[in-house]
This record gives sequence, C-alpha cells and structure tokens, in this order.
Amino acid sequence: MSTSFEGTHSYIASPELRQVVDIASALQKPLLIRGEPGTGKTLLAYAVAEALGLNLLRWHVKSTTRAQDGLYHYDTVQRLNDSRFGEGDVSDIEHYIRLGALGQAFESEERAVVLIDEIDKADVEFPNDLLHELDQMRFTISETGREVIARHRPLIIITSNAEKELPDAFLRRCIFHYIDFPDPELMRSIVEVHHPGLDRQLLDACLKKFYWLREQPQLRKRPSTSELVDWIGAMLRAGLSPDVLDKEIPFLGVLLKKEADLTRFTRGR
Repeated sequence: MSTSFEGTHSYIASPELRQVVDIASALQKPLLIRGEPGTGKTLLAYAVAEALGLNLLRWHVKSTTRAQDGLYHYDTVQRLNDSRFGEGDVSDIEHYIRLGALGQAFESEERAVVLIDEIDKADVEFPNDLLHELDQMRFTISETGREVIARHRPLIIITSNAEKELPDAFLRRCIFHYIDFPDPELMRSIVEVHHPGLDRQLLDACLKKFYWLREQPQLRKRPSTSELVDWIGAMLRAGLSPDVLDKEIPFLGVLLKKEADLTRFTRGR
C-alpha cells in the first residue's frame, strides 16, 4: 500500500515520511511522530485518514489522562442521576459504558485511524499501561465482564513534543519518525495557505527575521509555525511595511511566549 497525501489538508509530506507511514501500516505497528510544535504532527493523522478514506478517532492526552480513558469510561455520574430522577434502566450497566477512541476503533466495522495526541503530557507510566491493549488488540470492561476484541487493527499515530522521555518497552513497539522543522521554502508554502496573496517582499523579510530569531542561543522557547502565522497577521493588521524589520521586531510578544525570553532578547539588543 502506498499513501498519497496530495490534496489532503494542504499537507506536504516528504518521501521519507510517506514511506514510514506505509511501513507502519504494513507492519501493523503504532507510528510515533516527534517534532517541534508546528511541524504538522497532528495534521499528519488527518491527512493519512483522508488519503486512505478511513475514519479518524482523536484522543487528546492531558496530564490527568489514564490509559483506560482511551478504552472506555464508566459514567457513574449519569447512572446516579438516572437513579435519582427515575430516568433510564439503571440496572443495565452496559448502558453507561462510553467507549474511548481505541474502544471505538476496536468495535468499528471498518478500519480506522487513531490519533493519540501529545502522549508525553501524561504520567510516565501511561505508555506502558497501553502496551497490553496495543499488542493484543482486546480489552475487558471490568464492570460488565464484556471483552472487546478489535475487528480490524487500527492505524495508530502517536505524537510527542518530547516533553519527557518515553519508556524503552513502549518505544520498541513503535515505528519512529522525527519531523524536522520546515525550511524557509516549505514555510513559505505553509504561510501562503494562511495568508494567500501575501506581498512577497513582506514575506521574505518576515521569514528572514523569524529564522534569525530562532537561531538566537539565549532563547528558551523558539517561535514555531503558529507564532509566525500570527505574527505576520499582526503585521498585516497594523499595515506595517517590510522596512520596519530593518530597525526592530514589532509585536515581539506574538513570537516569544516566555517572559525570560522577552527580557533576555530586549536586553541583548
């Protein structure tokens, strides 16, 4: 199987990334994508799902997320409310089981793409807690004893911003790919999607200043694609010309999101 991303969500994939997606699909392994914010990790899952004509199920991980949340959730609050107000059959626990993204993918009549987004935000044990289910493609709902067995093995895409290291046992089960930060030419294409018809001289000046700023060693958090798009939007809204960038960087707070960076950079100038 060969995956083509052309025409999908304006996503531009390198030949290497296309090959990695194909390998993960063929080997039925989770695909772990790492890279800076703004490199298109999340958008990749949407593009793959659209290219393959598959349903996308998204699981956005938070610091409080448990592995079971992706499988199912027992809605005890709804059952309690129904018991108090006499609505629904509270004796049927199955009625209060809500399947998560993985659970829905397992029970789906057709193969699905599951996006586990920003897995590194969760507790350090979270990835290991998923290992059995990802390997066996089945789980048991403890409240009812029902076993959910995957009809089709979903294509699982996992993103990480590298905020913390993932366990070795988990990494061994994944196909890994690192997405490099867009070079100026690719970034030009990305910006033009958000600001079509942008004056070329202004775009050139903004890109030059943006990449220069990212190279400054004193910055703790380098600006990403989303900051660049917002910054150019601010420049357009203010009606500023490219010449202003020869003397200053207006709206610096749009590009730099840490107070220490703003302070260091301002003093450094």
